[in-house]
Amino acid sequence: MGILQRVQALRNELPNTVCFIGVTKTASVDQIRAAYNAGLRDFGESRVQDAQNKILQLKDCQDVRWHLIGSLQANKVRPALKLFSWIHSVDELGLAVRIDRVAEELGVCPNILLQVKLLLDPGKKGFSLEGLLEALPSLDLLEHVRIRGLMTIAPYGITPSEQYSLFSRVKALAQDLKNQAWQRLSMDDLSMGMSGDYPQAVAAGATMVRIGRHIFAPEPEGKERTRLEASDQVQFSSIQEPTS
Repeated sequence: MGILQRVQALRNELPNTVCFIGVTKTASVDQIRAAYNAGLRDFGESRVQDAQNKILQLKDCQDVRWHLIGSLQANKVRPALKLFSWIHSVDELGLAVRIDRVAEELGVCPNILLQVKLLLDPGKKGFSLEGLLEALPSLDLLEHVRIRGLMTIAPYGITPSEQYSLFSRVKALAQDLKNQAWQRLSMDDLSMGMSGDYPQAVAAGATMVRIGRHIFAPEPEGKERTRLEASDQVQFSSIQEPTS
């Protein structure tokens, strides 16, 4: 199955309320262009430098929306804002304040998501629940960014049931925050789920999923291909919230 067929299969599988982002960190420019020609317009990169090189070579694809999905260092904010219209990985108040300040200088207003970490995961960054609640009043004062919602990454090694439970908690948190009286904050978007767990994320209420391997990975062969295809055939309606 080529990139065209994979993109079409994902479009058919996902609800039309879900934006799927093609994660291009291991993809070549030719592969990205093939996905673009298949109709994909949202692409995600993990590193600013890698994105610069690819975007330059794809400058004729002017209607692409580029999403930064990897960690953003403070010294990379300025180049990032020149490349990305979405930043999914705002994981602390200080970073959000710097993005807001640089955005004002550049005359842009990026969409940002607040990365949260509700389960112990030493390898991942993100606001804790307590840290997020403490930061929100200050975040609500930022005038040069659009805070659109939350992003999370499930820890490696947890079960599909645990993934669904985590994503449901993030959805519930967003809904609770949405019901509060903020001036500028919005909680309409939830970036949750990657190639290995997007069915659980969609079932829990994700509005964005970040998919790389299912679009750009080399085609497996023989028994391995059959095994992977079988493992990927997950019906959203069959995922149930774990009982306590």
